[in-house]
Amino acid sequence: MWAANAATVTPSDDALDGKVHFTPANLVHNFHRTLEPVTTTRVLQAIFSDEEVFEIHPLLPASLAFGDEGAANHTRFCAEYGAAGVELFVFGRYAYDDAAAHPKKFPARQTFEASEAVARRHKVRHAVFTLQSPAAIDAGAFHNDVVAVGNQNTLFYHELAFLKSEHLMDELKNAYQKKCGDALITIEVSENEVPLKDAVSSYLFNSQLLTLSDGTMTLIAPAECQEMPSVKMYLDALTARTNHPIKSVHFVDVRQSMKNGGGPACLRLRVALTEREIIKTNPSVFLDDALYQKLTTWIEKHYRDRLVPNDLRDHKLLQEVRSALDELTHILKLGSVYPFQI
Repeated sequence: MWAANAATVTPSDDALDGKVHFTPANLVHNFHRTLEPVTTTRVLQAIFSDEEVFEIHPLLPASLAFGDEGAANHTRFCAEYGAAGVELFVFGRYAYDDAAAHPKKFPARQTFEASEAVARRHKVRHAVFTLQSPAAIDAGAFHNDVVAVGNQNTLFYHELAFLKSEHLMDELKNAYQKKCGDALITIEVSENEVPLKDAVSSYLFNSQLLTLSDGTMTLIAPAECQEMPSVKMYLDALTARTNHPIKSVHFVDVRQSMKNGGGPACLRLRVALTEREIIKTNPSVFLDDALYQKLTTWIEKHYRDRLVPNDLRDHKLLQEVRSALDELTHILKLGSVYPFQI
């Protein structure tokens, strides 16, 4: 699954009870994805098992009124990852207000009721809620991370990402100033600079925005951004400017992921931990050279380099997949998390 849809995470600095909170996304909008959350919950419980510092919440009710797609509609702003911040929850519709703005072409997967429930159970100190632009959803931005991306003190977003952008920016900046004691940097990309259809097809905002050791930020963008003239022209101009921290762009080939609707940001689920919390976390899941080598060997052993429809009729494929996943859970010391293991 896309990691951004796995769960919503609130760091301990943002929670009133000082715990790290997780709510696995119920993904009720798409039937085939409702198979994922039970295993996701078990994986999170295996990694963050210490109930003294971590709280893994149950899924929200399996109802379209509580449609929850996880971190793809959630952004956290902070001066430093280990400091308290402001959490932004973006939703596509109100479950019980048909008169409110909502998309006409595509359904909105995240509801206000779900976002509010997650913030409430996570005991979030400073939460901001906003409605995603129906125009963005109807253009194919089924999650907010297709039209906006944030990191620390910076929000990079399309002009049509939010229904009431001007009001939201005022609220976010005031909340960030009050909580973090500094100014929130907002970078709005206008429709004239990059049309919404180009932003969605290139997945410009479904990039990863990361802070480098020198304090500047870099955008990890799909290769499609380099090939889309309007996007490439904008990014060249963006990195030349001096009034924001995004100073570089790295293009990566994730075409297979893109064809199934996932850019670099879809593989992101940020879990900010203190040193004490890191010690309490399953150490086998932290990537180092030894684990990298084990995973590389595992991939080379188990991954087919091609798959054709007729293979899906072969029971041997099922056994291959189960064997691979069983070995993976042993490498990561997760225990039994898949249904066939239990």
